[in-house]
Amino acid sequence: MIRVLLADDEAMIRAGVAAILSADDDIEVVSEAGDGREAVEQARRTRPDVALVDIRMPPSAASPRSRRSAACCPAPASSC
Repeated sequence: MIRVLLADDEAMIRAGVAAILSADDDIEVVSEAGDGREAVEQARRTRPDVALVDIRMPPSAASPRSRRSAACCPAPASSC
């Protein structure tokens, strides 16, 4: 089972991506976040295998968010 965190400031985008991913029995959306801070908090809490992140999402730029996510989640992660 691949555990996924979805992070996008648009709720409709998150819902659509979650619906597509949830159709696959090998993928579980374990958490969703509406901003960068929440994404980091959710990543710490849920420890996803993969994080799908909107790189233009407020409140911070992708690079600092990626560093914070990597620091809290030592397992390999992906960012989109």
